[in-house]
Amino acid sequence: MGDGDTAVNAVIGAVASVVLSSVVPFAPLFGGGVAGYLQGGTRSDGLRVGTLSGVLAFVPAVLVGFLFLGLLSTVLLGGGVRQMPVLGFGVFSLVGALFLFVFGLVYIVGLSAAGGWLGNYVKYDTDFEV
Repeated sequence: MGDGDTAVNAVIGAVASVVLSSVVPFAPLFGGGVAGYLQGGTRSDGLRVGTLSGVLAFVPAVLVGFLFLGLLSTVLLGGGVRQMPVLGFGVFSLVGALFLFVFGLVYIVGLSAAGGWLGNYVKYDTDFEV
């Protein structure tokens, strides 16, 4: 863990994002900030490690999202027991899932990248010490 260890810093930032996501609004911003602060280097290094941290934090979000959508569709469709004819539900679910996927990707990765840049800024251009 230190300056330039991109993989470790990105994992630490992703873990911070996932852990803080249930408590703190805009948690990917903080996770990317942690990764960017630990990374050091230039602003582009902070941006890169923040983006990588966001991609790593997006994986658990996708898994939880697919689990939730699977459970929701099972409940709404009755699990195949009632044989309900639900016309258009499959298309609606697909469009909704695609929208949530893209929105989550932009939200998590975008905020993490911004946090990585800000973390690098805080490390080098402010008097704040951690």
